[in-house]
Parts: sequence; C-alpha cells; structure tokens
Amino acid sequence: MSSTNGNPQTVPSAETEPLLGRPGDATQPPNAPIIANLWLGTGWIALAGGALLVALVWAGVLLHPLLPLVSPHPLLQSAGLLTSTLAILVLQPTWSPETKRTGQYAHAALNLLAFLIYVSGVSVILVNKHKSADPHPHFHSVHGYLGVISAVALVGQYAVGFAMWAVPAVFGGEERARSVWKYHRWSGYVIYLLLLGTVVAATFTPYNAAVLDIKTWSVVVAGLLLVVGIYPRVSLTKLGVRRPASG
Repeated sequence: MSSTNGNPQTVPSAETEPLLGRPGDATQPPNAPIIANLWLGTGWIALAGGALLVALVWAGVLLHPLLPLVSPHPLLQSAGLLTSTLAILVLQPTWSPETKRTGQYAHAALNLLAFLIYVSGVSVILVNKHKSADPHPHFHSVHGYLGVISAVALVGQYAVGFAMWAVPAVFGGEERARSVWKYHRWSGYVIYLLLLGTVVAATFTPYNAAVLDIKTWSVVVAGLLLVVGIYPRVSLTKLGVRRPASG
C-alpha cells in the first residue's frame, strides 16, 4: 500500500504500535532483511536472555559428570526454547503482506526445528525411564508435570498453526483461518510463559541439585530478559485488541 506523502508501504500507527513503546518501534521497515527482526526494538534483550539461558544449561551439563541417558535432555530442551524464541522474534515485527508471508515461512521453519528438538529431548527422558534399573515415577516433580502440560500444549499449538498456514480449508477457507490467528497468538504467548516456568522448575529437580547445581536465580534472570525482550513488542492489534482513541 502507499501513502499520500509518497512513502511506500506505510500503515496506520495503531497497526504498528507495540504493547510498550511508540508506533513503529517493533515494526519491520520496508525492504529490511527478515533476520533484523530478531533484534529490532527490545528483541536484542530476548536474544541476550536466550543466549544466557543456553550458556547456563550447557555449561552446567558439560562441566559436570555426564549421564548418557539424562544429560542430553537439558541440552536439547534449552536449545529448543532458544529456537522457539527466534520463531517468535522473527514474526512479531511483520505487518505488510510481503513481510508477513516471509515471516510466516521463517516462523514455520523455526517452529518445525524447535518441535524436532523438543521431541528428541522428551524421547531421552522416556528412554531413561524405560532403561533405568530402578525406574522413578514419570510424574515426581513440578518440572515433570509442567513438562507434560507444555508438550501437550505445544503439539496442539503446532497442529493448529500448521493447519492455518498450509491447509486453511480445514477452517472453512482462508478468511475463517485468519480469524483464528489472534487466538493462536494469544495461546502462543501463554505457552511460552509455561515453557519458561518449566525451565525454572527444572532447577528444583534432584538431577540439578545433585549434579548440575544451576542456580535458580540465574535461570530466573535469563527468563526475565526473555520476557522483557519479547512481550513489549507484542502488537495488540494482532491480538484483536484495540487501543482506545486518544483525545
């Protein structure tokens, strides 16, 4: 679309206003590379939080005695969470049909990669439970419960997202599929908080207490950086929320 002042691809400020900040603070500029969406606005804070979280987990695992049937789980799940973070960051600033389309492809590819990583991490735990000489209960910690809830929620989120993007006829056509997007976004942001809670809860497990000794406060700091980096960039318009008119 074009504007009366001759600038191409402009959009009303209400459409580009993030939850916190000014209109355009978290909007992909015309012709900007899609990768720049990762650090646009407060995105760099989320990248720092994701990098910190991965560094904490990987250092905690690799600098301590490795347990072949357990150690890959935190490595994979932390990498999966970072990939999910990138999937959110790359799509958030898009607004024009062109940027949305490119962002959706990148979002889908990153989410597929995250899904495969998560499945691998969960499989490690299931194999460990099966092969353990003295199997522990499958549900023996808050982390375990949250992990199962997160896994079920993610499967549903991925299934709905893929259907809306690839086979909108399931919802009765593209127009009806678009009406579901805001619910998909709402649930995605809620599930992301659930994933962060699952990671924090992992610091209270016997494995972390006895082997890794990753401090809870450090994981909380990383999680807060992720929240501060992602949620202020949320576009309320994309969630179906309209700001009251000023004046």
